[in-house]
Formats: sequence, C-alpha cells, structure tokens
Amino acid sequence: MSQNAVIVCTWGEDQDGLPVGAEEVLHIGRGLAADLGTDLAWLVLGALPSAAPETAGRYGVANLLQVEDAKLESPQPDALVAALAAVAGERSPRALLFHQTQASRAVAPRVAGRLGDAVVMNGVSADLSGECIVVTASAYGGDTRVVYEVSGRCPVIAFIANAVVPEPGDGAAVAAEALSVDLTGVEERVKIVEPARFEGPRLDDAEIIVSGGRGLGSSDNYKLIEQLAAALGGLPGASRPLVDDGWVDSSQQVGLTGRITRPNLYVAIGISGASQHMAGCSAAKTLVAINRDAEAAIFQYAKYGIVGDALELLPELIRAAGAR
Repeated sequence: MSQNAVIVCTWGEDQDGLPVGAEEVLHIGRGLAADLGTDLAWLVLGALPSAAPETAGRYGVANLLQVEDAKLESPQPDALVAALAAVAGERSPRALLFHQTQASRAVAPRVAGRLGDAVVMNGVSADLSGECIVVTASAYGGDTRVVYEVSGRCPVIAFIANAVVPEPGDGAAVAAEALSVDLTGVEERVKIVEPARFEGPRLDDAEIIVSGGRGLGSSDNYKLIEQLAAALGGLPGASRPLVDDGWVDSSQQVGLTGRITRPNLYVAIGISGASQHMAGCSAAKTLVAINRDAEAAIFQYAKYGIVGDALELLPELIRAAGAR
C-alpha cells in the first residue's frame, strides 16, 4: 500500500454484509483520492464483513486492510482509537474517513487528537482546493452549511448518513491484507451494561415515513401515526419531544440526535419544524406537513402543506390510504 492514501475506516457488519454507511463513505473517498492523485484504501477493524472484498472492487479500493484482535471482536472506543492511531502512524494516510455514527462520534475526535491533526464532523462532501482538503459540513441542525479548509497532514473526517447516493462501478474483488497492531495494554475505561437493540425495519432505509410531534396532544393519539404509516406502506417516526416524554422508543426518533433519513415521502404531523428535527428529514424527496399553526416553520420546507387539526384529518387520511 502506498503512503498518503485516503483511508476509509469501518468496523462491524450491519446490513447486506457491510457496516452501515460504508458505501457512502467509499464513494466520497474514491472521489477525494482521485482529486489528490493517491490510492483509496479501506481499513476494517475486527471481522471482515462478508461483502467487503466485492464492494472494495466496485469502489476502486486499491488496498483492503484488516486488523483482527480479540479486543476488536466487539469493538469498543479505547481499542478502536488505539488500533486506528497505530495504523495511521505506520501508514501516514492523507486522510481518515468515517461514517458518522454514535460510535464514530466517540472515536474520530480522539484519533485526531492522537495524531495531532484536525477533525471535521457532520461532513457532507470533500473536495480539493490547492493544497487544502475542503470539507462541506452540516451546521446549526442542518439549517445551513459550513465550509472548512483543512491543510493538515491527516485530517479525520466523519460524514453524516445519506450525505451522498453511492454509485458503485465495476471491479474485481480485492483480497484483504492482514495488519498487526499491539493492543495488549489497552483496557476499556467505559463498560457497556446493556447494549441498545434495534430490530425490524430501520427508518434510515424507509421509502415512506409518517412522523408525529407534540401537536398530537397525547400519547394515545400516536396510534393514528402508526395506522397511517401502515396504510401507506411506510414506517412511523417521531420528533424528539415524543421520545423524551416516553411516547415512543428512541429508535423512532428523526432528527439531528436521532435517525437521518432520505425517504421518497415524509409526512410530518403536528411537528413545528425545528432545525434539529429537519436535519433528519430535509433530504426527503417530498415532504408533506400538517399543522394547525399556519406560521409553523415546517411549512417552509414542505412541498405540500395542510393547515388544520391533525386529529380530524388523520382518520380521513387513513381511510383514503387504505382504499387505494
């Protein structure tokens, strides 16, 4: 593997034999590596995902690297940081790229600290301008974009979900190259007492999402959101206040601190349109809003809007959707 490669860093296996978001970051990494005139490498920590060799070929990966160690079987932050810093110290990459998840939020800044280089979170794209890597990132809950010019040796960049639509090409499967790092002295300082568990379909992948907010009035009325979502063949979602109040599970939260979605249709019912929520749904192809307040911010984002009482409109919408 050549020095100064752009390295995409992943661990775990989530869906379709790949870590969540891997193809998106490989797509971004492929473009950045081409701009820099260097190789694209993919560093896998722990077990090699079943689809990794074929996927690496489709995204032009020159080197598929794997670090296996007992402490990476169920990767935790301290072991991940130590492994990433060790590989980066040996290979001198031009940039380290991550898909932004709860885990990588805890890991990426610490790796940058170990390397003494810059970190950019919430990225949506990366380009080259002169000697600088220019990173466009989401800011203020998705309300705007900020542009960073990064001139360091090895910036660490994390990209939010659905930042791009990945476009795989053609290419032969890439054989993995085993790397060895010394993690014997690493002890995790934070212990997971009970891991979060998510089962069934994910909002991240849903084509249709119907979300409810405080405008529903009470938790009993959330069942109308579930019924409309089922009638449309989609999934129910919620704004953060409903999760905070215990109406729904956190896996149903859409927003900056929840799920970042890109559905074909997003129906927001009784949701004001705060920037934190819009960060999770503004990429929807079509956004429909229902709110009693004609001045609600959600109408600035909606392609179609209805000013009215959601509790009066929802039963009619459910009947209409069920009669399709």
